[in-house]
Amino acid sequence: MKPLIARIKPASGFSRIAHLGLNILLPLLVFTLVRINFDQLALAVILLSKWRMFAVRPRFWAANIRANAVDIIVGVSLLLFMTHNGSQAVQFVWAVLYGVWLVSIKPASETFMVSLQAMIALLCGLVALFLAWPAGPLYGLVVITGAVCYLSARHFFDSFEEPFAKLLAYIWGYFGAGLVWVLGHWLLFYGGISQPVLLLVTIGFGLASLYYLDHRGRLNKTLSRQLIFIMVAIVVIVIVRSRWGGKIV
Repeated sequence: MKPLIARIKPASGFSRIAHLGLNILLPLLVFTLVRINFDQLALAVILLSKWRMFAVRPRFWAANIRANAVDIIVGVSLLLFMTHNGSQAVQFVWAVLYGVWLVSIKPASETFMVSLQAMIALLCGLVALFLAWPAGPLYGLVVITGAVCYLSARHFFDSFEEPFAKLLAYIWGYFGAGLVWVLGHWLLFYGGISQPVLLLVTIGFGLASLYYLDHRGRLNKTLSRQLIFIMVAIVVIVIVRSRWGGKIV
């Protein structure tokens, strides 16, 4: 069943201007709250901005939460990026990027843009998770990684009206959770990016590109081989250059 919110017509006239203004105000408010060390309140503001998910009958809540999941993931992730950097300039840049997401990227409904939304959510969600909680219990990292992978994949496949969207999303979620379960015992970081994130993002972006191009009829053998070669090469380099002797945080 499609989420009820997805069937609401876009705002027009004054309501559209008001909606745009609120989308610009939200990042500025989050930035201000982070600057005065009210991080929990900033998180509450982001979550409360999604109140419309529950402005329908309870039987639509689950579908609406899933439909809005990538927006929540990106918003919370950018908040974590702000809180983990004390520079006012850098925090303001993250706030601007949040505004770009809310105003330009999130409202788009074209297949390419919806696919981009899913990939951004996957990247930001996984990076933020291991940035904010690198020493967290392994089961927590596994569960949250699986959830981020599943929700991102479900958002991606739904844009193509894929009949097996749910199954494919579950497979990707299980794969992400399983990879973190194995590599979480040797949690390696390359700068601010953990090894599981690098592998999942590489594989995820590669497979999504192949699926998108094939769906659009633009995939040929040469391009397919190039994408697969690049994806495999990055994975092999990461594995070969990893130190497996201990945990690095």
